Amino acid sequence: MSDAIFTNWTDDVTRAWATEPVRLKHRLHTDPLFSMAGLAELVDRYPREHYSLMQVGAPGERRTWREGEIGKMSGDRVIESIANGRMWLNLRNVSGVDKRFAELRDQLFGEIGERVPGFSAFGCTMGILISSPKAEVYYHMDVPGQSLWQIHGKKRVYVYPAEPPFRRDEDLERIALYQVEVDIPYNTSYDEHARVFEIEGGEMLHWPLNAPHRVENLDCLNVSMTTEYWTEPIRRSQMINLANGILRHKLGVTPRSRAINGAGFWAKAALQAGVKRAGLLQKARKERRSIEFQLDTERIGAIRDLAPVGR
Repeated sequence: MSDAIFTNWTDDVTRAWATEPVRLKHRLHTDPLFSMAGLAELVDRYPREHYSLMQVGAPGERRTWREGEIGKMSGDRVIESIANGRMWLNLRNVSGVDKRFAELRDQLFGEIGERVPGFSAFGCTMGILISSPKAEVYYHMDVPGQSLWQIHGKKRVYVYPAEPPFRRDEDLERIALYQVEVDIPYNTSYDEHARVFEIEGGEMLHWPLNAPHRVENLDCLNVSMTTEYWTEPIRRSQMINLANGILRHKLGVTPRSRAINGAGFWAKAALQAGVKRAGLLQKARKERRSIEFQLDTERIGAIRDLAPVGR
């Protein structure tokens, strides 16, 4: 096996894993897979269905979150454009697209499994984020277990408690329904309760399940990696998120339980499975993911608006 990915794991990290935010060091910022030339080559051949390009607003200005596409730009020009714009490029499921990253994923989760008693994950994926100086990811939360790995650049990460009012059940349900993570309420007063981390290449963060968070890039191009995973309790919680979302947002019924066992759980499991099989949520999801712009090949860092097209 190659050198260990984590370089400073301690017993304190093992005890805190999944119950509070933890900060660790890693060696991935030195791996040739994540060189700028390697990333440009990856962007060059990345399948359209596996990436998202998002435009965000300037700090302190009106919130903007629009989805676009690369067009016919080369990978190195895409990265140059991001470095001179205000965007996030998310290469989703890179571990499913490129076997080199799949091998890295397997080693990474293998190391976690060796260090965290009872950790048994499946559906593990990795993604790569390339983002502009001072770009933001707005207040949001994710439904699987997740970590953020900094490769190049610096960013500030705010992690909030995974409890009301910061994390509301109805927001988790909406995320499960529409697969849009940033459309949830945020109040600046929440920051008083956040754990704030500034991380640079060679550092990573892991936080409790569904903990809301937001990200501010410092004044430099950023390259990060995300890892996501499922466990059986997380999978069942997501089934409840979707079933309760159908009840609350589609049928007008207020759910009274988030139990992941018992007869009520199995009834909700059947409900959400039937809705998914029938494809009843696809139209609503596409309406929230229209493609609105394309990178401008003539002006580095600029975009060209498109007529909205559903995904």
